[in-house]
Amino acid sequence: MNKKKPQSLPKKREFEKRDSFKKQEKSSEEIAENFVFGHHGVTEALKSGRGNKLFVLEDARGDKIEQLKSLAQEFAVPVKWVPKQKLDSMTQDAVHQGVVLAITPYEYLTLKQLLSQKKEHSFYLILDSLEDPHNFGSILRTADASGVDGVIIPKHRSVGITPVVVKTSTGAVEHIPIARVTNLSQAITELKEAGFWIFGTDMKGTSYDKWNTKGSVALIIGNEGKGMSEGLKKEVDEMLTIPMTGHVQSLNASVAASLLMYEVFRQRGFESL
Repeated sequence: MNKKKPQSLPKKREFEKRDSFKKQEKSSEEIAENFVFGHHGVTEALKSGRGNKLFVLEDARGDKIEQLKSLAQEFAVPVKWVPKQKLDSMTQDAVHQGVVLAITPYEYLTLKQLLSQKKEHSFYLILDSLEDPHNFGSILRTADASGVDGVIIPKHRSVGITPVVVKTSTGAVEHIPIARVTNLSQAITELKEAGFWIFGTDMKGTSYDKWNTKGSVALIIGNEGKGMSEGLKKEVDEMLTIPMTGHVQSLNASVAASLLMYEVFRQRGFESL
């Protein structure tokens, strides 16, 4: 008796289904990254000339809405009134405050372009595989407030400029030069050749209040869970630590970065930044 050959069709269909889902997921991410939302993020993106179309909640009113409409008109950006469901869908149910702006993709600098803007005493941040967009946005917000001259991030295994980053930074992303590089170790080598001192963060090191911030400095902030990678630790000129007491011997990445950014601000003084 002939046995029936097992059919492979279900497996093929399952593969096609997974493949289709991945494509949809990727497409959704690409679409999401072409929008910013929230009053501050939208305002700064419009001022930077990155707006394509402004979507406003159909029954939204008030001074902030009128200001955004005027700004959109100034930069020749069309305005479309849409229902809340449309805005929720565009932002994946984030807190959009009734405004979403379709934008041109964010243009990262190369390290060479960032270094072309180097000042006599530049201060750069190097973010080593930061993954949380809220941390990234908070760091950019403080970086803008404390006079940081540029931020360097890796191209892979790291959060980039997303709508959440833009909103959390309250638009600071439009004012801080951000370079994206393929290899952080190589970038550090180039920074050293350009005259930078490289500092890292760890549980053991020099207390941050004794940090000599003179000259051009670059500070590495490690991943939220793993900290700095072992490879980058070998590249630093000095490790810095933030003394702590209590039961939890670690700080949120954005909090630690904020303390260190303001230490540079404190030492150099407002007039020199």
